Amino acid sequence: MRVVIVTESFPPDVNGVAHCTLQTARHLVDRGHDCVVVAPATAPGDAADSAAPCPLVRIPSLPLPGYPQVRVALPSRRVAAAIAGHRADLVHLASPFVLGVRGMAAAARLGVAAVAVYQTDLAGYARTYMGAGEAAAWRRIRSVHAAADLTLAPSGAALHDLQAHGVPRVALWPRGVDTARFRPDRRDETLRRELAPDGELIVGYVGRLAPEKQVELLAGVCALDGVRVVVVGDGPGRPGLEQALPGAAFLGRRTGDDLARVFASLDVFAHTGPFETFCQTVQEAMASGLPVVAPAAGGPLDLVVHGRTGLLVPPRDAAAVRDAVWSLSADPGLRAVYGAAGRAAVEGRTWAAVGDRLIGHYTDVLASRKAVLAA
Repeated sequence: MRVVIVTESFPPDVNGVAHCTLQTARHLVDRGHDCVVVAPATAPGDAADSAAPCPLVRIPSLPLPGYPQVRVALPSRRVAAAIAGHRADLVHLASPFVLGVRGMAAAARLGVAAVAVYQTDLAGYARTYMGAGEAAAWRRIRSVHAAADLTLAPSGAALHDLQAHGVPRVALWPRGVDTARFRPDRRDETLRRELAPDGELIVGYVGRLAPEKQVELLAGVCALDGVRVVVVGDGPGRPGLEQALPGAAFLGRRTGDDLARVFASLDVFAHTGPFETFCQTVQEAMASGLPVVAPAAGGPLDLVVHGRTGLLVPPRDAAAVRDAVWSLSADPGLRAVYGAAGRAAVEGRTWAAVGDRLIGHYTDVLASRKAVLAA
């Protein structure tokens, strides 16, 4: 199968879209498929594209105003040229918004099947950054995804939202997790002594530091006796969060085995953002053997079983986050039970298994197109 992946983000970017796209490309290559990735160009001076497992076409881009870590591709004929030049059987659109819309249009002009992967809650972002605009965001989402042969939702909550807003032809496609990298035995006692020299319970957040993540909800956790909050990640919200979370340790961006070491060295993982279509960091925390505290909204509803692998709390409720962490801090046995159950729950969710499900969706789409043409 000849596949062109058009993505809004790709490594060295560190986010869910970039990571999922990289894993998808790797799996397609591993299974013998011919793959090309089209992505926005990185900022000058960023790391080289050594991680790419297949040919990579970079499209000129500019930083998003107010959020320079996000780059937006400029109009370019390279997208259509890449699809036509590769003689693609199918175009995979990763979180289509700007570049993906051009990829969708090019696929339609060339008569190539398109699978769109819904991955970003644009409506939630509109509410966070503009205080309004949800309806307009959903109109854009619907118009983009309605043009695809199939839209893949990462969680039951995302699938329900798409269907409720009139997006046709939606199926479920979750995300994988690297259980060989993220595992409990990476716990590092030296790191723990550095982060919590007085033996405090270490509560961690991992992710972008941006308004929609609502990391400031951990302020109450920072005030708990015997608890140390650790924040991993970077973004425009970091200066404000350093003020809002007194006593928290900010470790900056971590990746690879270093990130896995940090995960495994935590005692509790706390996620705060209510707009997650999946929430990969929750899954990585579970693979690391951690009990999870997360909002009862979006992707975490598929991942965290309340009272078995962690605790779900009302979204945007700082007191509920604080109380959940406090209840876990008082019961090391319960933390161990939740952590072991979380690890067991994700052990079968490998990227290989998830990637094969994706190829199955591709096969179904191409078969449906073939059947229509034969009719």
